[in-house]
Amino acid sequence: MADFESGTAQKLLQSFMQFKKKGWHNKKIAGFNPSEFRVLATIQRCANDKNTEMKVSEISQILEVTPPTITQIVNILEKDCLVERTVDQEDRRAVKIKLTPAGMEATQSARKAFGETFLGLIDYLGVEESEQLAVLLSKVHDYFNQESHQ
Repeated sequence: MADFESGTAQKLLQSFMQFKKKGWHNKKIAGFNPSEFRVLATIQRCANDKNTEMKVSEISQILEVTPPTITQIVNILEKDCLVERTVDQEDRRAVKIKLTPAGMEATQSARKAFGETFLGLIDYLGVEESEQLAVLLSKVHDYFNQESHQ
């Protein structure tokens, strides 16, 4: 097993710390924080796949966050007129969420901006190194998701 003080271990730690310092995981995407973007994109993707409305619990399951967290985000998006709530006609206790036309347009714009960021990275690294990075990041994810590393 490698020594933590080794150059490689320190380089890995330094690389991870650079991402954290830059706050890249909190950067806005076309004016939305990452959580808002994920909710909008999830509603849009599911609307395209099956129907135009989703329950908070469905969004919560897909994004693997609690329903109260999704409700808070939906409240913000509703205030900005990007989503709207409707009462489920089959179950009057259930509320469904759907994108408004402005929400659909904003989501498409944000998706485009998000995609352009990664296309720019591919241009910067090249296709081969981008493929290698994708494989390595998947392995890093798998490593940190193992029970022994939580």
